[in-house]
Amino acid sequence: MKKIFRSKIGLELAIPLVLVFGITGMIIMSTPASLIGGIILLCTAAFIVHLFITTCYTVEGNTLRIQCGFLYNDRIDISSIQQISETNNPLSSPATSIDRLEIRYGQSGMVLISPKEKQAFIREIQALNPAVKVVLKAGKQG
Repeated sequence: MKKIFRSKIGLELAIPLVLVFGITGMIIMSTPASLIGGIILLCTAAFIVHLFITTCYTVEGNTLRIQCGFLYNDRIDISSIQQISETNNPLSSPATSIDRLEIRYGQSGMVLISPKEKQAFIREIQALNPAVKVVLKAGKQG
């Protein structure tokens, strides 16, 4: 059975982007080359919105598929996942919020994701791989 977890959209990422694009848009529209600049700005904003909308994490069978637009599409064998930790690590990743889960898998694999329903996601992974160690922010073990 396939279970899709949408990425949480964090205001800490969305608000600065809206401000930057809004201010840049106002500056561009006040210059003579506003049409070209406006088109470039609009395309860039559409691309970022596309990434925010299409970022999701799918559990199907024993596979976790992590997708972020057409830029990132990876599959992880759930039996290779060793640890899931809550984190606020700001590294670039297929996550649209700073409220993230760090997944450690295989020999040295690591990915940061931000499912909207973190606890349901963790339960789903643990149901398929009970050996996964869960480390919550409060230091409690899951």
